[in-house]
Amino acid sequence: MSAAGPEIERLIQLLSRLPGLGPRSARRAALQMLQKRDTVMRPLAEALAEAADKIKACSTCGNLDVADPCAVCSDYRRDDKIICVVETVGDLWALERAGAFKGRYHVLGGVLSALDGVGPEDLNLASLIERARSDEVREVILALNATVDGQTTAHFISDKLANLSVDITTLARGVPVGGELDYLDDGTLSAAFRSRRPA
Repeated sequence: MSAAGPEIERLIQLLSRLPGLGPRSARRAALQMLQKRDTVMRPLAEALAEAADKIKACSTCGNLDVADPCAVCSDYRRDDKIICVVETVGDLWALERAGAFKGRYHVLGGVLSALDGVGPEDLNLASLIERARSDEVREVILALNATVDGQTTAHFISDKLANLSVDITTLARGVPVGGELDYLDDGTLSAAFRSRRPA
């Protein structure tokens, strides 16, 4: 039998759905929030409500922002000739943290996976192909995770873009096999960008 009421149990259950938080960590986080309602819980609740109301996916690249197009797509200083394709918004943010890339992005929203039932129609592929057809675009960088599904997706995209007049490159193998971009350090990401090669 739990010592906590149903409201607290619901809070713990919702927190435990977040990545990196199991039931024990969620219980500690809930207790911390409840003990610091005015300095932690209420500001967090307000920030969550505001984010839920205002943040949306960019219709151009798929990044998350309050504006559409997002701040990255609206930045005139970025290079329109290069599109970097990533699996998730977290990967885009990791590359931005590294400061290694100054072009445009395209978030797929996942990778092809027969086991998980994810096919081409489930990804943001049609708009990528449309963007790559632009006369301005000269290179598409496939910055997908070095996993089996990531590499399968990279090959699929390479085939789809093969008849266009764009260079298709991938990140160098400085990104470890099985590694995920969001967990790599800035130096590894920078080196991988500098060493990219034809797909």
